[in-house]
Amino acid sequence: MAKLAAATINIFFFLLLLLLMHLHGQHCQAAAAADAVFHGGERGRGIMMGVRKAMFVFGSSLVDNGNNNHINGSGVRADYPPYGVDFPLGATGRFSNGRNAVDALGELLRLPALIPPFSDPATRGVAALHGVDFASGGSGILDLTGHNTGEVLSLRQQITNFAAVTLPDLRAQLQRSTARTTTGHKMKGQDFFDWYYLPKSLFVIGTGGNDYLLNYFNPRSSEPTRPPLSEFTSSLLTKLSNHLQRLYDLGARKFVLFSIQPLGCTPVVRAFLNVTSEDCIEPMNNAALLFNSGLRSLIRHANGGKRSRMSGARFVYVNSYKVISDMIHHPAKYGIRDTSRACCEVSSGGVLCQKGGPICRDRTKYAFFDGLHPTEVVNARLARKAYGSNSPDEVYPMNVKKLSML
Repeated sequence: MAKLAAATINIFFFLLLLLLMHLHGQHCQAAAAADAVFHGGERGRGIMMGVRKAMFVFGSSLVDNGNNNHINGSGVRADYPPYGVDFPLGATGRFSNGRNAVDALGELLRLPALIPPFSDPATRGVAALHGVDFASGGSGILDLTGHNTGEVLSLRQQITNFAAVTLPDLRAQLQRSTARTTTGHKMKGQDFFDWYYLPKSLFVIGTGGNDYLLNYFNPRSSEPTRPPLSEFTSSLLTKLSNHLQRLYDLGARKFVLFSIQPLGCTPVVRAFLNVTSEDCIEPMNNAALLFNSGLRSLIRHANGGKRSRMSGARFVYVNSYKVISDMIHHPAKYGIRDTSRACCEVSSGGVLCQKGGPICRDRTKYAFFDGLHPTEVVNARLARKAYGSNSPDEVYPMNVKKLSML
C-alpha cells in the first residue's frame, strides 16, 4: 500500500512537472515573439512591427504639445505667433519659440514622429502608437489649479483620458493584429500590449509649478487662509503619488518625472514683485526646492523600496531646477545673454506673449521666451541632460537612455 501511494505521488508530480514545462514553453514562445516584434523582428508583420518605443506625456504647459488649442474655454493657449517662430510647423500650441522638452527628448529617443496632443481628433489609432501628449497648459496636480485661467485638463482628467480613450483604442489596434516571428509562432496583440508595449513605454510627468504659481501663491485665490507651505507641499506630493499609482495600476512601469523649475527666477515672478536686479525671488525658489526634495524622496522609496506599492516600476527624477539654474547663474558658459527678461513682449498677465507682438532677434541668447516658459535652447539642454547625464545631481538614479533600454 505504501509503495502504491508513493508511486501515485510520483506520477502526480511527474504530470505536474510536464504541465509546468508546457506552460513555461508557451510563455517563452510568446515572450520571444513579443521581443522580436518589439525590437523590429525581420519577419514581424502588421501594425505592431516597428513599434520600438512609445512616450505618454502628462503635465502642464511646459510639456503641452497643443491640447489647449482644442479646449474652447481655455485662456492659456499658444496657438498664435510669435509662438513657434523657430518650430518647423509654426504655432502649434507649444509654449516656446521652438521645441519643448518632450519634443527634444523624443528626438533623442529616436521616436519616428512628434508626440501628438490627445485633444486633436486625429490622435487615434495608428497615430497614437508611438505615444500621446495629454498635458494641459495652466493645469496642476490639484484639480482646482488653473481654473481661474479658464478651462484646463487637470492631471486627474489627463489620466482619465488615457484610461478611457487612448488605452482601449491602442489595445484594440494591437488586438486586431498578429505578428509572425522567425519561429513561425503567432502572438496575439493583446499579449504584446500587456506584456511588452505598456511596460516598456515611457510615462513622462512634468507638473507641480502651477500648484504654487496659480494656487498657493495666487493673491486672487478663493481660499480664505493658506496652510503652512510644508503642509501644502506634503499634501501635493501625496496626491501626485496617488496619480502615479493609478497609472501603475493601468499598466505603466517606466516613469520620468521632471522637477519644478526655479520659479523665483522666471520673468513673471520678477515683474510681479517689481524686481529689476538679476536676483531671483528666493521664497518662490524655496517652495520649488521643498517640492523637488519631496519628489526625489518619493522616487527613492518607489524604486525598490520595501514598502513600495508599485513593484517592478522604475522611476527617473530629472532635476530641471538644477539644469535651468545653472544656465541662469552661469549664462556665459552656455552662450546666453539675458536670463531675467522674456524674449517676447508679454501680455498684461505677464506670462503669455502678445499675439503678433515683437520678439528678440536672437532667441538662443535668452533663457525665457515668455514670462514663464524657457526658450528652445534651454529645453534642448534639459532634454539632453535627462537623456544622457551621468550625474545623480541632474538625473536620479539613472538617465532616460538607460531607463528606455530596460
